[in-house]
Amino acid sequence: MSVTTEKTVRELALENPAATRVFEKLGIDYCCGGNKSLDEACRAANLNTNQVLDSLEMAEQSARAVQEEHNWQTEALADLIAHINNTHHKYTREEIARLGPLFDKVCSVHGKNHPELLQIRGTFQGLAQELTTHLMKEEMVLFPYIVRMEEATIEKEPIVPAPFGTVQNPVSMMEHEHDSAGNALRAMREASIGYAAPADSCVSYQTLYKALAAFETDLHQHIHLENNILFPRAVAMEKVH
Repeated sequence: MSVTTEKTVRELALENPAATRVFEKLGIDYCCGGNKSLDEACRAANLNTNQVLDSLEMAEQSARAVQEEHNWQTEALADLIAHINNTHHKYTREEIARLGPLFDKVCSVHGKNHPELLQIRGTFQGLAQELTTHLMKEEMVLFPYIVRMEEATIEKEPIVPAPFGTVQNPVSMMEHEHDSAGNALRAMREASIGYAAPADSCVSYQTLYKALAAFETDLHQHIHLENNILFPRAVAMEKVH
């Protein structure tokens, strides 16, 4: 991969999946806000561009050495969908179930001295509700259609017309909902000052913040796979069929 500052953050994430870990660590948005050039993204985050370039090169070398990254740009869409369902959708549901009671516990003890906790819990509850419906729509409607479309393309058969017209219609809706999720993640990170647990925090408080940071990282990866790889490939496949 040729890392240049003119390339967008999204392009770099697509070329080198390991780059997403670097962006995550540095707080660079590569899923919803991935249209910025690397140079712009570094300026916005007050980061030294050369240091970021070095980190990206190192991440690429490590990924090459390990060879553990899937190239989702070329693998079957059905396999990518299975990966999203089995990895990210499963994780999201499990964490929503786990974090609800943990929020209640921490808020009951620390909410009085840390009112931001109640604000973060409210944002998370709204996000959890939206995501629960969002995942269902993908699994029940959009993903099965994409799998059937890919099967028809491979078999050189006509695609059964979708009830939603073109695949671009549900894709646009999912992308809009991803933007909403991204806004919720940013609001929670800002309210928690980057998930920095205060000095008087208990183990549950610290656990909550670590879990929310991990939830954010996973959702960024999840949205990246859909917005930047699955959806564009599905739209392109429908057009050429």
